[in-house]
Amino acid sequence: MEWVVVLFAPVIGSFLGVLIRRLPRKAPIVVARSCCETCGKALEPRDLVPLLSFVLQRGRCRFCGSHIDPFHPAIELAAMAVAVSALAVRGTGDPAVWWDVALGWTLLTLAWIDAESLRLPDVLTLPLLLAGLCEGGLSPDGLTLLNRTAAALAGWGGLAGIAFLYRRIRHRAGLGGGDAKLLAAGGAWVGLEAIPNVLLGAACCGLVLAVILARGKKRNLAMTTMIPFGPCLALAIWAVRLGQIAIGN
Repeated sequence: MEWVVVLFAPVIGSFLGVLIRRLPRKAPIVVARSCCETCGKALEPRDLVPLLSFVLQRGRCRFCGSHIDPFHPAIELAAMAVAVSALAVRGTGDPAVWWDVALGWTLLTLAWIDAESLRLPDVLTLPLLLAGLCEGGLSPDGLTLLNRTAAALAGWGGLAGIAFLYRRIRHRAGLGGGDAKLLAAGGAWVGLEAIPNVLLGAACCGLVLAVILARGKKRNLAMTTMIPFGPCLALAIWAVRLGQIAIGN
């Protein structure tokens, strides 16, 4: 029955969209109703069916006719992609896939928030860290609690140390504290031996992102452009996690 995770994914994606839009603004998550971003009309249940409502309404608000932000179907499809990739690598018949998608969906949310607002909220990174440590006693993947704890400490200490040195040398922030916490959370999920692979993957991703963002800019502007490192870390953690599962299978 693990394939149900794919059918369930768009619903989760819709909730992730709420988190992405509201957490940076510290807006209520559960209490406030969803509204049209143009006319402000409160949406009804039939307007909130993941993917289906967007298709049936042809991407427009039922009340004012304005275009619905493609962000909404995009995050729902991205959540489905996480579920499909986890299920494809883990295989059917293994309930551990629910751990995988929980990690993937949280990383997706953190990456999207950081890309838009350069923030990695503690309300997501710290529970992700605790969940990674808890998985050590519930998952058959072979990583001990001691290994996961050491990986979390190494991940946090490594990036926190780099950030401290960069600030002392360049007299400005180079890495945010959220990046260190995210790597700590990732370490709790993938283990100590995988930390170098995560850092290498994230660094390569960051370099590519820097080149893309620097295109068409003057060199001095490119050197001071703030680049979100959270999406790079999240992608690297997810790739390493899937690689570990594939090797284990």
